[in-house]
Amino acid sequence: MTKTIFNLTLPVVVSLIEDVLETYPHHPYQQAFSIPDFRQELIAHVLSHVSNCYVVVEEGQQPLVNYQSLACSLKERSCIEDLIHEGIERIMYKRDKELSLQIPEEVDPGLAPSHWFG
Repeated sequence: MTKTIFNLTLPVVVSLIEDVLETYPHHPYQQAFSIPDFRQELIAHVLSHVSNCYVVVEEGQQPLVNYQSLACSLKERSCIEDLIHEGIERIMYKRDKELSLQIPEEVDPGLAPSHWFG
């Protein structure tokens, strides 16, 4: 039978990324990382800097793992959160021009022309 490899660290990292991104302003951070390419780049950045845990299962089966049991210690969690913050800033800086094209600046609604004339 064919075996499949699952990265058990991935769901933990994805969950922590979501938690950290909630602490950032909607514009431009949450908007930027709602773009799949940016989100994947952030996930790859974090996973490339942490130890990963894998399990092999039969093809078509899901691993029977309690992800809560994989929860990291406070020190590990803090380290991963630091990597997430670092990755966010690095990606935002590196892809600044691309972001400015995909995410327009937010304009104060009171300054929009439709509000000038009532």
